[in-house]
Amino acid sequence: MREALRMILVLSLICGLSGLTLAAVRQATGPRIEEQVLTYVQGPALNQIFANADNNPVLDRVAIDLDGEAVTVFPAMVDGQLAGVAIEAFGRGYGGDIGVMVGFATADGSITGIGITTLKETPGLGSRVVEPEFREQFGSRPGQDMALQSQGGDIAAIAGATLSSAATVAAVNEAIRMYSRIKDRFPKRWSDQDTP
Repeated sequence: MREALRMILVLSLICGLSGLTLAAVRQATGPRIEEQVLTYVQGPALNQIFANADNNPVLDRVAIDLDGEAVTVFPAMVDGQLAGVAIEAFGRGYGGDIGVMVGFATADGSITGIGITTLKETPGLGSRVVEPEFREQFGSRPGQDMALQSQGGDIAAIAGATLSSAATVAAVNEAIRMYSRIKDRFPKRWSDQDTP
């Protein structure tokens, strides 16, 4: 009996120390992991949307409160003026969530383009949502809800990947809804160099 209690105590101590170690490692590496995601996942998508920006939208990003949830907004400056913003939204695809960075022109609220940030779709089918032929359908459009051609809209779905195409459209529509609710907060936040 005494041996069993001693083993339980030793195993509990080992498990406790292991848990503390893992928590400390996670806390220490958390900021570095976030920086890597911003640089190597969201950064390339922003470069596809705002090729002519004078600033680094990743470094100038701000979080804006939207009904208790923080929405990260990436500003694009041209000649010292706010030219556009990007917002990331997600849609449920075949293999999981598809992350879509959606760029908006602040002058008229039109969509400047999209970039894919997260993708776990079938290679050769659903993964084709990253191809320019599909992504370019979203550029230079008014900031209004969109739909696939099969649903009465004018976005051509990728053959054999309707679910991935629909998820991308759903993410764009979600970004449009977020943008319309926070767009009035933009000009003084970056043009006047105020902080949110």
